[in-house]
Amino acid sequence: QVQLVESGGGLVQAGGSLRLSCAASGGTFSIYAMGWFRQAPGKEREFAADISFSGGRTGYADSVKGRFTISRDNGKNMVYLQMNSLKPEDTAVYYCAAGLFRGSYGFWGQGTQVTVSA
Repeated sequence: QVQLVESGGGLVQAGGSLRLSCAASGGTFSIYAMGWFRQAPGKEREFAADISFSGGRTGYADSVKGRFTISRDNGKNMVYLQMNSLKPEDTAVYYCAAGLFRGSYGFWGQGTQVTVSA
């Protein structure tokens, strides 16, 4: 059983940056693919970025490509999402997820709110 705790959300002006962190515990972190998802008010949860268990492969939604960077530190059981050039449409609750394969996630964090003001 893997527990995930996100942090780093907050309020930022458009064009600003935030770095989200996700701390994992309770499992062998290095075997899990990790993903970041987000859910805006009134919308479905959507994929933002993911990373393979080794960190060698990453993927991004078109809406964040070139602005967001996902990374992980298997020694610290951490995954990060660096968000630059933020836009008001990036406002959402951001969730960290873990799974044995990219695209198949069975463990989720509680989410962290990101609000981007115009």
